[in-house]
Amino acid sequence: QVQLVESGGGLVQAGDSLRLSCAASGRTFSRYAMGWFRQAPGKEREFVAAVSRSGSTTNYGNSVKGRFTISSDSAKNTVSLQMNSLKPEDTAVYYCAASFRPIATSADAYDYWGQGTQVTVSS
Repeated sequence: QVQLVESGGGLVQAGDSLRLSCAASGRTFSRYAMGWFRQAPGKEREFVAAVSRSGSTTNYGNSVKGRFTISSDSAKNTVSLQMNSLKPEDTAVYYCAASFRPIATSADAYDYWGQGTQVTVSS
C-alpha cells in the first residue's frame, strides 16, 4: 500500500508559476513510477507528467511540454511538479499517482492515487 498526499495548489494568475508536491508513505518509494494527472470540470482525466522508478526518465503531456517539470526525491519520498507559464486552461484538480510499472502515461496503469489539489489560473 502507498498513501499519497498532494500539496501546493492554489489560485494564481496567468503567467505565474506554482510547484506541486506529493508525499508518499508506505512501501518503498523507489519501487514505483510516479505521475501527475489533472481533471477539469466536465473533462476526462488528462496525463500531465510521469517519472520512472529510477528517476532517470520523464514523460510529458503535449499541452504542458516545455512548461512543466516533474522530479522525484527518493530520499524524501516526494515527487514534485514545477509548473511555469501557467495558462487558464491549466485550471484543474491535479492528482499524484503511483504505478508498479517502470513508467506509465495511462491512468489505467496507476495503482494508487492521491486526493488531488486544486489549481486555478485566472486570466
